[in-house]
Amino acid sequence: MNIEQFYPLFLQAGKVTIDSRKIAENDIFFAFSGENFNAATLAEKAIDEGALAVIVELPEFENRDRNIFYVPSTLEFLQQLAVFHRSKLTIPFIGLTGSNGKTTTKELIHAVLSEKFNIQYTFGNLNNHIGVPLTILSIKPEHEMAVIEMGANHQKEIELLCTIAQPDFGYITNFGKAHLEGFGGFEGVIKGKSELYDYLKNNQRTIIVNENDPIQLEKTENYSPTITFGKDHSDYNFASFSENHFVGLMYQGEKALSKLTGDYNFTNLCAAAGLGLYFGISFGRVKHAIEQYTPTNMRSQVVKKGDRTLVLDTYNANPSSMAASLNNFISFEGSKTIVIGDMLELGSESEKEHQSILKLAQDLRFDEIITVGKHFKSVNPSGLAFEDTSSLAEYLKQNTIKSDNILLKGSRGIALEKLIDFI
Repeated sequence: MNIEQFYPLFLQAGKVTIDSRKIAENDIFFAFSGENFNAATLAEKAIDEGALAVIVELPEFENRDRNIFYVPSTLEFLQQLAVFHRSKLTIPFIGLTGSNGKTTTKELIHAVLSEKFNIQYTFGNLNNHIGVPLTILSIKPEHEMAVIEMGANHQKEIELLCTIAQPDFGYITNFGKAHLEGFGGFEGVIKGKSELYDYLKNNQRTIIVNENDPIQLEKTENYSPTITFGKDHSDYNFASFSENHFVGLMYQGEKALSKLTGDYNFTNLCAAAGLGLYFGISFGRVKHAIEQYTPTNMRSQVVKKGDRTLVLDTYNANPSSMAASLNNFISFEGSKTIVIGDMLELGSESEKEHQSILKLAQDLRFDEIITVGKHFKSVNPSGLAFEDTSSLAEYLKQNTIKSDNILLKGSRGIALEKLIDFI
């Protein structure tokens, strides 16, 4: 089975899925292999339940009479099908990556551009070598634009995702201390994320540039075409403001206040607003999109619980985003407790970076500092330190946090959001 032969069948499908539990009538099911289980064993059952076709990578499960097709690699076939589908699409593709804020920025861009266009975009955090092809394969004739988030924790991953998504526009939110272990240090982060710039430059595509970021300026110097924001001479010049800890932007005297906390979200708002204006959306409609967008994904999310304010930022954490969250949270009025969880994937830099964050927290003089995770515990032996979230939950059953404001910030693997019911 080759891609050109299979493509007409794909065009008849409802959707492409890799999850046997989510197969619906007329879907195409890609049966991936795992260490302990091969989904090819579910191929016949998937057809019985209404699947249009199944792709397997074990030849003994092939049954062409029932549209069960063997390929040497389901992953490669999925990626190749996405590339072929991409070649048939003429709508603008916007690709974005970065160390911090890429999912929030993607959501904001989608919200703004949806004021005028029918947008397909990366759902949740499906931003890897499987998620990007699935997003592309979900694009239908009615869609007018695509927003593709690309995540990576090693060199060459963004390069691969660019060859699949082939973005016409690209934006790197920032370069931070994330996935240091995989990238091989901060310079490796810059090199890895800049693979998006390499693709855009090699194909004469448009780069979106935050001109307040010296690394972005250096990497895009003397390059055209660009869409710029951040400086007086930029294509789009926005001013920041805040009300009740929510960040907003002002454009030509008109304000748009978001429901996001943290000055670090200002550039995320600027990228979305700049793209909206570039594509002919009035600032009035940009303002509407920004003010209506409500974060629900545990990223800079503000939640009221009784008379206390919780800031949930538990989806991810690295030294850059952790420092930004702490510096933002100290400005809240009233007493403040921080619950900070380990920052994962830092490799040999882990102890130093956890020490640095703990010292910052102590210097900022929060009313109470609680740490969760083995990395923080090793550098916080005399403090209120817990090895895991469940241990802290047990403690909180007997000891109430009394502060007016509580910040929960940690890596996904620490799952600090499980503490909400105990606060």
